[in-house]
Amino acid sequence: MLSEQSVPVVRATLPAVGAALGEITDRFYARLFSAHPELLRDLFNRGNQADGTQKQALAGAIAGFAGMLVDRPGTRPDAVLSRIAHKHASLGVTSEQYKTVQRHLFDAIAEVLGDAVTPAVAAAWDEVYWLMANALIAREAQLYETAGVVEGDVWRPMLVTGRHRETPDVVSFTLRAADGGPNGRFLPGQYVGVQAELPDGARQIRQYSLSRGPGRAEWRISVKRLRSGPGPEGEVSSWLHANLGAGQTVMVSAPFGGLTLPEGDGPLLLASAGVGVTPMLSMLDELATTGSARRVIVAHADRSPDDHAHRDELARLAAALPHGECHLWYEDPDGCAPGARAGRTDLGALELPEGLTAYLCGPLPYLRAVRGDLLHHGVPAADIHYEVFGPDLWLGQE
Repeated sequence: MLSEQSVPVVRATLPAVGAALGEITDRFYARLFSAHPELLRDLFNRGNQADGTQKQALAGAIAGFAGMLVDRPGTRPDAVLSRIAHKHASLGVTSEQYKTVQRHLFDAIAEVLGDAVTPAVAAAWDEVYWLMANALIAREAQLYETAGVVEGDVWRPMLVTGRHRETPDVVSFTLRAADGGPNGRFLPGQYVGVQAELPDGARQIRQYSLSRGPGRAEWRISVKRLRSGPGPEGEVSSWLHANLGAGQTVMVSAPFGGLTLPEGDGPLLLASAGVGVTPMLSMLDELATTGSARRVIVAHADRSPDDHAHRDELARLAAALPHGECHLWYEDPDGCAPGARAGRTDLGALELPEGLTAYLCGPLPYLRAVRGDLLHHGVPAADIHYEVFGPDLWLGQE
């Protein structure tokens, strides 16, 4: 909660700061990477920097958090903060790095806003920053403790034991600990960071869901190759597709991610699009392995049956549940997927039971559309959970 003296200062300056956040984040990242080029090379996603989405996410996080502090002082965007903390943990972010970010961010604010940044304004916004930063640091400390690792020390080599092409654009890799020890436990729905050493020497990191349940001897990730033309976007997935094979080792983080299978016996909706099916496969595998009697509604959308990674596996796992059902939508059904519907996901075609808990994973437009449909059908917002891969541009809409 903001101090009494800071609330009116932040409220009065929020419009000006918000209007300038685009320029502030541009200057911030320029300063940060000039002073610490290793952060862009080995920590920050170069694709998200190139297309501007990371800057948008940072600006949205600052503005959204500050607005909540002054307008709803008794609340905090815990779901958003948790998603950010899990992502940071999978990158090995440390508490010391928040000090580096603060220094370059506030230098950028002073450069853009000039004399408007009085000592009182600087102190108030510093308080905003550290309220958010300390919340993240505390959550990340809990995640590291749960994972049984020292702060930031999340990496270990894993051996690729197999490679399988699922679709023209998706390849699965099976993994086990390179030292022959146990892989370790994870919760169904979690992801790992994967570090790729690229030809220019960068060690870029991307997150991939574990696409089978935790009861398996080996982990599996399913990597979709992004085809966005030249530039850094898609550089890691393309490298993994072209270079990673059985017998090689790759650096993999401990598992993180808050979109996990809930305990209990209430009905579930597992809704996904594209490669967003991967955490749902892990949840379904665990449900089938444990003989769950829950009602489970699977709803998946894709471009076509040929583009649907793990299509047969998804249907088989849903059918293995006594109260499981699988509904498919394809933009181009092409006649080879009996029972699939044409077009995009239509929850109005399904019978949604009372007490439903929904889990969503897919592109942001898909998440927005399906979440809106669920709210329209009376599912409480608190019972709708989603995972965003890439910068979270949906801040403040919990």
